[in-house]
Amino acid sequence: MVDMTRNDNTPGRGAHGTHAVEVRGLVKHYGETKALDGVDLDVREGTVLGVLGPNGAGKTTLVRCLSTLIVPDSGTAVVAGFDVVRQPRQLRRTIGLTGQYASVDEKLSGWENLYMIGRLLDLSRKDARRRADELLERFSLTEAARKAVMNYSGGMRRRLDLAASMIGSPAVLYLDEPTTGLDPRTRNEVWDEVQRMVAEGATVLLTTQYMEEAEQLASELTVIDHGKVIATGKVDELKARVGGRTLKIRPADPADLPGMARSLAETGLDGVAGSQAVPDEGVLLVPILSDEQLTAVVGLLASRGYAIADLGTYLPSLDEVFLSITGHKATTVDAHQTEEVAA
Repeated sequence: MVDMTRNDNTPGRGAHGTHAVEVRGLVKHYGETKALDGVDLDVREGTVLGVLGPNGAGKTTLVRCLSTLIVPDSGTAVVAGFDVVRQPRQLRRTIGLTGQYASVDEKLSGWENLYMIGRLLDLSRKDARRRADELLERFSLTEAARKAVMNYSGGMRRRLDLAASMIGSPAVLYLDEPTTGLDPRTRNEVWDEVQRMVAEGATVLLTTQYMEEAEQLASELTVIDHGKVIATGKVDELKARVGGRTLKIRPADPADLPGMARSLAETGLDGVAGSQAVPDEGVLLVPILSDEQLTAVVGLLASRGYAIADLGTYLPSLDEVFLSITGHKATTVDAHQTEEVAA
């Protein structure tokens, strides 16, 4: 059971500078298996860090260490100013956690679960009632508020579990694959609530295998595989590392496409010989390795008298980044399984 004892002589939110989470050299063994093998990461206050990795990469073990559910074998981790090993009591008062499986009391109603947690977090009766009502409404559970959780569908339990982790307005929120199995509408509700909390100053560490979710929520990404951090950076930075940008050019006259492709092939510029005309879409796709190359391509086409109606650049998808970095495809949930729990 989580210890809710308050210690007013300990630091509060933001006591450790601009990073709400600082991890150095974190190691955790399970027998001969190294679930975490020297993990380093930082999460800036008021942001979302997305932690990506294939199944078995160590993501859940990391969350369990940072939420004091298990003790790391070595390394250090400071969350909201508290050391996860030396100050677990104080830390538990400042964090929220939604794991991969719902952990609410099935014999209580949804409202009773949230009210009880609010009271354990020292909210007044009035504030606990208000917060329970507010979150039930946000997660579309108001009609089922007084029903026992044992009568909830899988999707409803998941939404209640998410609400429970947020009721205390935690400084740091851990979301371990929080929307697995949820229908698109409920997933969007979860995203909206996470963004609302971050706008109010909360910090979120999110593990996910949904690339769309990572792009929607995360300010920065950390990719873990076999217990090690193998890549970090903003979404666009990781995309640029994998394959650079592609310039999409739409000529004013689609008949100019073949000539534009030939002109670029004759220039000798690095990479542009791989330019591809797509007649069905009326565009020319040009690999771009630098800003200077982009300027040179556009200038060359203009000098040859080609009129351009539209142009833009795009990066590889996050799915492609994940596959390139880890060698694995991102795992997706079976459609039938999603339908079962999302009702």
